[in-house]
Amino acid sequence: MEQATWGVGKVAKRCGIKVSTLHFYEEKGLIRSWRNTGNQRRYKRDVLRRISVIKAAQKMGISLAEIKKAFASLPDNRTPTIEDWQLLSSRWRDDINARIAYLERLRDSLSSCIGCGCLSMDKCPIYNEEDKLASEGPGPVILDRK
Repeated sequence: MEQATWGVGKVAKRCGIKVSTLHFYEEKGLIRSWRNTGNQRRYKRDVLRRISVIKAAQKMGISLAEIKKAFASLPDNRTPTIEDWQLLSSRWRDDINARIAYLERLRDSLSSCIGCGCLSMDKCPIYNEEDKLASEGPGPVILDRK
C-alpha cells in the first residue's frame, strides 16, 4: 500500500488550490488524509486525481453534494479510475446538456424580452403585454421555456 507522504502545501501547489480548499474538501468528506507521528496531515499521491475530478466536475456546474454522492458509489471510496470517471460523467450528461441549452437560450435572448415581468424594454409589450406571462409562473418564463 502506498505511503501517505504528500503534505498539504505540496498537494495544494500541485493541484492549483489553496490549502484552505484542501481542508474544506476533507471536511466535506471528498478527500482523506492521515496524520504522521508529528500530527501533520499527509496524503497519498492519488489524492491529486480525486481533486482534479472535483475541480472538473465543479467547472461543469456539478455541486459538491453531487460529487460526494458520486464518490460514495465507488467501491471502498477509492479514487476514480478513467472508467469510473466515464461512468460518473455519463450520469451527469443530461444535466450538463440541459445547462448548455439554458445558457444558449440566455445568450440568445439577453437583448430581448425574457418574460421576467419588468416591462422595461420596448419589445416587452410585443411578447408580454401587461405582464400576461406572470400567469405561467415566476421569473423569466420565456427564458425558462424548454
